[in-house]
Amino acid sequence: MRRQRRSRRGYSGKKPTIAPFLLAAVLAAAALLIELFVNAGIRFIALPLLALAVVCAVYGLSLRCEPGLGRAVRIVLVAVLAASLVFFAVLEGVIIAGSRTELKGEPQVVVVLGAQVKQSGPAALLRDRLETAAEYLKEHPELPVVVSGGQGRDEPTTEALAMRDYLAARGIEAERIWMEDESHNTSENLLNTRALLEGKGYEMDDTHLLVVSNGFHLTRVRMLAERYGLEISTLAAPATDLPAKVSSYVRELPAVVKSFLFD
Repeated sequence: MRRQRRSRRGYSGKKPTIAPFLLAAVLAAAALLIELFVNAGIRFIALPLLALAVVCAVYGLSLRCEPGLGRAVRIVLVAVLAASLVFFAVLEGVIIAGSRTELKGEPQVVVVLGAQVKQSGPAALLRDRLETAAEYLKEHPELPVVVSGGQGRDEPTTEALAMRDYLAARGIEAERIWMEDESHNTSENLLNTRALLEGKGYEMDDTHLLVVSNGFHLTRVRMLAERYGLEISTLAAPATDLPAKVSSYVRELPAVVKSFLFD
């Protein structure tokens, strides 16, 4: 019996589609543009888009393989996607479980972590943090506070300056407010705050910090603080803006993964 000649158009006899590769290119380009030009508040979208680009590219390659190999690649791809969904569901549960106030010992310094500042002043999430911090500071007038946050590309001023002004307007004495205005992410918030306090004579091995942020943020804060050898308690601020709260819980997923791997 004459062996069937392999088609030049692929093992299936049909010309392999280029649609998955075009979609992968579009998604990768979108991820790059978001990372370069979009404000930090929604830049987290870039990572899922890049992951989808890889999935599309692998799927396209599977269509160009021999039928058996291509089917095996697609089965593995589906398994990886299913495992990823389970992983992120579990991680979201961990983030939600960590969205709590956790007080241990007697804090010596309060630290408020920055968030978006608009032309009109601190955005909703940052106002929530500041209101929570201001209430605590009024109850503990002996404590200083570090406001930590630099200036993003779309922000009119540094987050630290906006936070200082907000707290001062709520009756917190200016001499109690110390600004750390160089950081651009949570890792830098903690490391730069540590450097600022060391510059003021604090021995960080013996200094207990109370870190104030919205609940969704605190799992990552605790993880990084432990990694950097910081002794902290956490004070969970509410997230009164519902759309911002939902968005923050979603974008915190890749942020935790990124911080775990790279910070």
